[in-house]
Amino acid sequence: MLRVRATFEKCGRAKYISHLDLNRCMLRTFRRSGLPIWYTEGFNPHPYYSFALALSLGFESSCEILDFNITDDDMSMDEIRDKLNAVMPEGMGIVKVALQKQKITAIAKAEYTFSLVTDNTDGLFDAAQSLLALPEILIEKKTKKGIKEVDIKPDMEILSCEKTSSSVDVRMYLPAGTQTNYNPTLFIEALKRSTDIPFEPQKIRREAILCADNSVFE
Repeated sequence: MLRVRATFEKCGRAKYISHLDLNRCMLRTFRRSGLPIWYTEGFNPHPYYSFALALSLGFESSCEILDFNITDDDMSMDEIRDKLNAVMPEGMGIVKVALQKQKITAIAKAEYTFSLVTDNTDGLFDAAQSLLALPEILIEKKTKKGIKEVDIKPDMEILSCEKTSSSVDVRMYLPAGTQTNYNPTLFIEALKRSTDIPFEPQKIRREAILCADNSVFE
């Protein structure tokens, strides 16, 4: 049995597929592909597969992780990729297929990029810099125990924050994995509360899923 890890992209119209619908979508994709997927045992067998991280609705990504098992040890990774790509829906495609190397617990962070579109880029850039200069950035986050105030600054690493003629573009690392998961909307909401300058977040994209040492999760 081959323990396979596929990296796939989700962009365009596909960014509006929810995580729940993505599960249904992938189930149909496996069935249409004709791949010899390993099925779970028991009274209700179904193809075994799992996603490393859920992606928020409306976000694009080029690095989503899908794990599954193939019962034919002689199949090549290229053949598996091509069979899946032949039946993937619009906006989704397999970028790479390889044998699983690391456990899901090795995931520690994710890299995101996004644009904050505004008519006042100078003012919004200054507001973003002022927010980042604060000793803490407090947000309200929903947890299993209810709404909790959380300081996201210690776990957030800004890689770049630049202004263009129409937007402020941000690249950042945020924690991800089995313990803590943040996404850029937390920072965006904090910025909205700190300034009266109107802006619209666009092109929110997950660029990489990483280990604690910033190496790409494989």
